[in-house]
Amino acid sequence: MDILYIHADESCLGNQNKGRASPGGAAGILEIWRDGAWERRDYWISEADTTNNIMALRSAIEVLRRLRRPCRVVFTSDSQYLVKGINEWRHGWRRAGWKRKTGTIANVELWQRLDELLGRHDFVAKWVRGHEGHPENEYADFLATRAAADQTDSDGFVPSGFEAWLEGRRRKGHLVDYTEFAPPEERFPG
Repeated sequence: MDILYIHADESCLGNQNKGRASPGGAAGILEIWRDGAWERRDYWISEADTTNNIMALRSAIEVLRRLRRPCRVVFTSDSQYLVKGINEWRHGWRRAGWKRKTGTIANVELWQRLDELLGRHDFVAKWVRGHEGHPENEYADFLATRAAADQTDSDGFVPSGFEAWLEGRRRKGHLVDYTEFAPPEERFPG
């Protein structure tokens, strides 16, 4: 079974602008180690008026719904809401009929859809601190923010712009120690 490494992020512009639309984006980079090299694809979506939590859920839903066969997925996000929801909360919500003692579950339809998609894969969700120099997380943030601002959709997986983006960051003195060609066991120990 292939191991897919997915790094996703979300953006919601104008969350503090009460009474005005908050355009959002969700995006990610999908990586697979094949024949001694990384193959990468990008994806992104946007919504005209949304929230960070909705876009975090959509960052996972969009990639999983496009996978054609079961895979082992290592999914990394800086959204604690999404990672804790996947790893901890959704199991109890499902057992309780998608209800909880304190009231309704926010975004329940999205959680149910994500839960259904997760059942098709061997899925591990990991959290990474955002804006701390994690190259794929920074790149996913770039894609999500651009999608939110431009209100665009990749319409599926597209060739990745990660290498060009990374080179641009390096010219500015950022991420110079990152080894993008290292195999998974070196980049993702444990």
